[in-house]
Amino acid sequence: MNAKNILLSMLAVATIGTGIMMTAIPQAHADQTNVTSQPKLTGKYILQSPDLSKGIKMGFGSSLVHLPGDPDNVFYTSSDRGPNGEVEIDGETRRTFPLPNFTPSIYKIKIEKGKISILSSIPLQVKGKDPVTGTSKITGLPNVIKHDEIPYDTAATKILSYDPYGLDLEGLAYNPKDGTFWLSEEYGPSIVQVKKDGTILQRLVPQGMSAMLQSPAVPLKEVLPASYLSRRQNRGIEAISITPDGKWMFAAMQSPLRNPDKTVDNSRNLRILKIDMKTLKPIAEYAYVTEDAAQFKDLKQSDIVISDLFAVNEHTLLIDERDKNVGTKAQLKQIYATDLSAATNILGSYDTADTSGKTLEQMNASDLAQQGIVTPTKRSVLDAVSFKYPYEKIEGITLLHGRTLVIINDNDFGVGSTSAENGTQLWTFKLPSIIK
Repeated sequence: MNAKNILLSMLAVATIGTGIMMTAIPQAHADQTNVTSQPKLTGKYILQSPDLSKGIKMGFGSSLVHLPGDPDNVFYTSSDRGPNGEVEIDGETRRTFPLPNFTPSIYKIKIEKGKISILSSIPLQVKGKDPVTGTSKITGLPNVIKHDEIPYDTAATKILSYDPYGLDLEGLAYNPKDGTFWLSEEYGPSIVQVKKDGTILQRLVPQGMSAMLQSPAVPLKEVLPASYLSRRQNRGIEAISITPDGKWMFAAMQSPLRNPDKTVDNSRNLRILKIDMKTLKPIAEYAYVTEDAAQFKDLKQSDIVISDLFAVNEHTLLIDERDKNVGTKAQLKQIYATDLSAATNILGSYDTADTSGKTLEQMNASDLAQQGIVTPTKRSVLDAVSFKYPYEKIEGITLLHGRTLVIINDNDFGVGSTSAENGTQLWTFKLPSIIK
C-alpha cells in the first residue's frame, strides 16, 4: 500500500461532535484510480428537451425513484412548483411565477446512450375543479395568505391568485403495497398520496393546518407535528422515501424549523420523521446534524441542507446533504449512509422550550449531549465534489440492487441561465460494496 492509501486508511473514520461518525471526505482532486474505496462513475445522461417557453427550460429532477419490476434504466422523477424567480421592487424581494398555470407533474424517464428521454408525464389533479385553472389540474401556486410567499406575475407588479391545491413538490416515493406515489412538498409542509394517474387522494399536514386551508377536493389529515408549520418559507419537507417492504415512510426537512423564530436559521439540527404506513402517523423523529459550516470556506450554516433521502431499510437511510455552491466553488455534495438504529426518538419532546429550556433548533452539540440525545451516525458513500459535479442541486437519489447509486439535479427551469443546454443530468455510480 502506498503512502497516500495508508493516509486515507488512517483517516477512514473520524469522530466529530455530538457522537456522529463519518468517513473522511476525499480531497476534491483525489486520484480516483488510486482510491479503491471510491464509487466508480459509470454513466452521465443529459436531458435534451424543448424549452417550455422563451427563457424557460424543461425542468424536473426534484426527486428520483425506481419502481420494482421496471428495467434498471427507467425511473420516475418530479418537477417542483414550476418556473419561479425573484424580483426586487422598492427594496422588497418578490416571488414571481412566469407560468402561473404550470401543473406540477411526475415524469417517467429512461436513460440510454447518454441521454434522458421522457417516456410519459403525469400531471397532478384533483377529483373536482381547481379554482385557478378551472380544470382538474392543479398549479404550483401557494396555498395560504401570510403562511406562504406572495405570488406575483412576471413583472412582480400583480398579485396572482392563491391555490388551495397548489403544491411545491420536492420528494417522491412509491408504495409497493398499493401502487401509489407519495410526494413531499414545501408549502404546508405536507405529504400527498397520489394515484398513478396523478389524482391526489389525500394530504398529510401539520396539526392546525385545516383551520388555515379549505380544500374540499383533497382530504387533509392532521398527523404531522404542529411545529412543522414554523418551517422557513421555501424550505419544507424536501425528501421522502418508503422502505422496500412498504411498512415505513421517512421524510426530512430541508432546513431547520424557525422554532421559535428565524434566529435559529443557522442551526445544524434538521428533523427526520418516521411514519407508520398502516396508520399514516409519525412514530419517531430524529435529530439529524448537518456538517459544520465552520470547516468550509465562506459558507453559512443555513446554506447546508438536506435535498433527498433513500430508505434502504427501517434503520438505514441514504441522505443527500449539500451546500448552495456551484462547480469549483462547491465544497459539500455528499451522499451519506445514515444509521438510525441507536438514535434517540425525540418525537414531541423538543418542539417547545418547556422540557429543556430550548427547542431542538436552539441546541448545540453540548446541549444535545446534556439532554442525552443520540443523533444518527453517518458515513460518506459519495463525495460528488471529488468527481467535479457541476451543479448546485443534487435533488434526487435512488439505489438499485444495493450497489448502483443514481443521482439527478434540479435545473430550476433554467431561470436566469445563459446556457443553451438544458442543465439537467443524471449520473450513475457503482459502489465499492453493497448497502443493505
